Amino acid sequence: MTDTPRDVQGARRAILVLEDGRTFRGRAYGAIGETFGEAVFATGMSGYQETLTDPSYYRQVVVATAPHIGNTGWNDEDDESSRIWVAGYVVRDPARRPSNWRATRSLDDELVAQGIVGISAIDTRALTRHLREQGAMRVGISSITDDPEALLSRVLQQPTMEGANLVDAVSTPHPYVVEAKGEKRHTVAAIDLGIKSNSPRELAERGIEVHVLPASASMDDIRAVGPDGVFFSNGPGDPGTLDHAVAVARGTLEDDIPFFGICLGNQILGRALGFGTYKLKYGHRGINQPVLDRATNRIDITAHNHGFAVDMPLDQQVATEFGSAEVSHVCLNDDVVEGIELSRDGRVVAFSVQYHPEAAAGPHDAEYLFDRFAGLLDARRNEGSR
Repeated sequence: MTDTPRDVQGARRAILVLEDGRTFRGRAYGAIGETFGEAVFATGMSGYQETLTDPSYYRQVVVATAPHIGNTGWNDEDDESSRIWVAGYVVRDPARRPSNWRATRSLDDELVAQGIVGISAIDTRALTRHLREQGAMRVGISSITDDPEALLSRVLQQPTMEGANLVDAVSTPHPYVVEAKGEKRHTVAAIDLGIKSNSPRELAERGIEVHVLPASASMDDIRAVGPDGVFFSNGPGDPGTLDHAVAVARGTLEDDIPFFGICLGNQILGRALGFGTYKLKYGHRGINQPVLDRATNRIDITAHNHGFAVDMPLDQQVATEFGSAEVSHVCLNDDVVEGIELSRDGRVVAFSVQYHPEAAAGPHDAEYLFDRFAGLLDARRNEGSR
């Protein structure tokens, strides 16, 4: 392995190699080293700190389509989890210095501190167009070798995202509780498949005490909480591998506990109802995705981070063993299923969305879904008191 040379400005060089051999040369950004993962692009113009700390990006190398990254630096308030989860970071023009009153250090400093290898000064537009045309694929970044063929051979040895069960690597090892804000109205068991910090916070703001449970939690663990509802979070990997989570979701429906899922939680609900999932060509990642709420004809601009989707009929209700299921939300870009609603005996018993209503960096169009879940819990309590 040869030491990478430096460019005329003295910056250390780096290379990025995709599994099809396409190579980009640029400058080292973040930690010096080598990293591998699935190359995906994210279209958000802001919120890079929330993106980098989203556990759903575990084992993915994220390409920022916004050309200028790092201008707001890094702070100790906006993390969505305890660490950066991306496998690598690709940017075009890193900010020379942060300029924000909340910043405590630069993005580059934080990438170095957490050992995240990246690359800058490449044509991210060309890379994004390539991924759009060819699909998400395995990738390697190196700032310790200048040999693309050697790096490619290691890229091709990496596992693919299909068949990857990753939730145990990102889930909390121990249960914890997020207290309700103000008067406690309900108790919810949240299954952590890679949960973002803002999800329990949004529930707590609505008077809900949230018991966050590991992905390995059983129905007995859930019943021990005595929940009024169950929440299934976002998370990484292939939903087709998560048989345990699907079994727990089915147990929730069998116990007639109100269910709310987001992102991976949407795919888990789909599988629990008997539908399949499939991998998208390049996925949806960013904070500008238009989604139609079919019940209201309202269009929300939403935050996404998913590479898989639920395969179910778009234009008909489907009878399942748990009730009548239908697609409640659709992506206006490509007609991907973006939400599921399950009804039984004339009332909604479960719903989920493929996107992120808790998006801390915005947009906030879909925050009302947390109100909807709280309303579902209120309605169930009122039914029980009759």
